[in-house]
Amino acid sequence: MVIKKARKNLTERRLRILNREFFRLAEDVRKIKEHSIENLEYLIDTAVKNLEKNGFEVYFAKNVREGQKVVLDFFEDSSTVLKAKSMVSHELDLNSALSEKGIEVWETDLGELVIQMLNERPRHMTMPAIHIKAEEAFKVLGVQDFEGLKAKVRKLLREKLARADGGITGANVISSDGSLFIIENEGNARLVSALPEKVMTVTGVEKIVDSFSSAVKVSEVIWKSAGYYSPSYLNVISGISKSGDIEKRIIKGLHGPSKHAILFLDNGRMKARDSAFKETLYCVRCGACQFSCPSYEALNADWGTVYSGGIGAVWNYITGSESNPFYCLNCGACVETCPLRIDVPEMLRKLKMIKIGKIN
Repeated sequence: MVIKKARKNLTERRLRILNREFFRLAEDVRKIKEHSIENLEYLIDTAVKNLEKNGFEVYFAKNVREGQKVVLDFFEDSSTVLKAKSMVSHELDLNSALSEKGIEVWETDLGELVIQMLNERPRHMTMPAIHIKAEEAFKVLGVQDFEGLKAKVRKLLREKLARADGGITGANVISSDGSLFIIENEGNARLVSALPEKVMTVTGVEKIVDSFSSAVKVSEVIWKSAGYYSPSYLNVISGISKSGDIEKRIIKGLHGPSKHAILFLDNGRMKARDSAFKETLYCVRCGACQFSCPSYEALNADWGTVYSGGIGAVWNYITGSESNPFYCLNCGACVETCPLRIDVPEMLRKLKMIKIGKIN
């Protein structure tokens, strides 16, 4: 099974990386997230003011319908939109929404591109094509091996990037003082966020933390928990591109996009903050808990709709999608693996009680 191999590889990588320093950092990040979620209204207001001051257009959507409208209005005059990896974009079903308006949409992350071409859905937060065998990927792209895959994808997406007039990214963290952080290894996110004329970053409100230094700490926990000493790229975007080279007069949008918008999505998150599912908002989406789950492996990651696995079942409940909490064995492996020690089994126990009508 594909997931079994991936689980073995990740476990070996994480064991080489995780040490006392990491666990101390994870404790700090847990406190950062607790503080941020507790003060979320204030941080949203602060982030909006600072992001707008830095030149971003900022939008807020209460639900999927509002979020789709914001995105469709922003890209109304676009013909080709390229996307970097973003689970919130799947939550908003942006590929379908844009395509229905006649806008060509292409994923640029390799795993996302493969599942797009297979008409599949992502089944992991950081490895969307975790359930796809290499042979399936080769076949859908018409190649024979990994070298052919690389060459085909580079050629295909560079041609698309050359004419794309719109870009969509996610964000791993947003600092309330006005910066967004995007962690990646492929290099596609920096292309999508820099080359098109218009770019929009879509993210959940829970991604906001109190400061730049806090955002750096959260980022480090994410990539190390995902099995990397460091990512190939950490993109920090703190405003529209600009130059002051001529007479020290500021020219905006010189090489980067002339417009960069940020859409903050609620879609049940603020309500969850005041519920038994509050801990879900601490999730940094490193995906480690999914690898540790025996049910997730046995189901070949086919557990959930937008989000997968145990933590995905809670995310789906919060955001109005479907998942089966009864797949959880209550073994607690996810809690042991989670860097922030989020108690997913307890939240799934409550979900089970809701499903059978024992509690509201």
